[in-house]
Amino acid sequence: MLDERKSAILQALVEEYIRTGEPVSSRAVLDCSGLEVSSATVRNDLKVLEDDGYVVQPHTSAGRIPTNLGFRYYVDHISPGRLHGRARSRISQFFSSMHQELGRMLQETSNLLADLTEYPAVVLGPGMAADTVHAIHLVSLADRAVLAVVVAETGRVSKELVKLRRPVDERSLENAEELLNRVCSGVSVTEGVAATAKLGSDVASPETVEIVRAVGRALGRTEDRSRELYLGGTARLASIWADLSHVHRMLELMERDAQVYRLLEASAAEPSVRLGSDLSEFEDLDAVGLAVVSARYEAGHGTDGAVGVFGPTRMDYKRTIKVIEEVRDGLSDSLGH
Repeated sequence: MLDERKSAILQALVEEYIRTGEPVSSRAVLDCSGLEVSSATVRNDLKVLEDDGYVVQPHTSAGRIPTNLGFRYYVDHISPGRLHGRARSRISQFFSSMHQELGRMLQETSNLLADLTEYPAVVLGPGMAADTVHAIHLVSLADRAVLAVVVAETGRVSKELVKLRRPVDERSLENAEELLNRVCSGVSVTEGVAATAKLGSDVASPETVEIVRAVGRALGRTEDRSRELYLGGTARLASIWADLSHVHRMLELMERDAQVYRLLEASAAEPSVRLGSDLSEFEDLDAVGLAVVSARYEAGHGTDGAVGVFGPTRMDYKRTIKVIEEVRDGLSDSLGH
């Protein structure tokens, strides 16, 4: 834990580096910190911060830049910034006037996040586990393969491929569809899955019950598979990372839903920042200099999703965290009732 003066010096250095992208001199640190100390004191404290791994001096005659440890300390000890009235008004108007289908709303939300932060943004939609089932349709694809189409009351649709142990005839498939709708319609996907597992051979033929149970097991996988990702602002990557190899790595990352999902799944209700060693499980991301700011939002009926921003380690954390907070609250108010 740094003392108050060294903490203020590190904060001033990080914020000046975020603003300029250039090594920061001790004179600039003194001017930005507002501390009433001598230049020699600042230089001595910067040397201590360097020895402790918070900053580094790229060249002998250059100023210093923060390390990942320095950024980590900074984001752990700052408070969110304030948004100008125009940005706050834009977020408020967006959610008060947004009455579109869920997928369109979440896509527009990711675009809003990208516009306000000037970084690529992503919104993870809520799963369908708590959605009320409107109808289930079964489509025969082959002798032992069936496509189960679940239509929720919200209008969302999920499709699951169901592989059966034996060939199925049209009559058994029709009976299974009828039984599924009798058991699942009007209840949540989770409740429907539980109901199919309890069905006995007394309610229908063994063939029909086998199909229904197989569909029920497949629907149990709907929760994760139905969590759509909505990306916004990917065109900004080239303006953020000058190194073309870093741009390519980020494009590769954002094209892989599973990796983006892993980056967001650890999000908490309050905005969190992951950078440096926090991203060590993802190959090359430390070299890219990536930071992820994210938070979870409530979507009602016990479900949730996440919003996040991908940017460089020298991103404007104060503003970005505040935008994430405001957008999280807007989504929770719109969906969490």
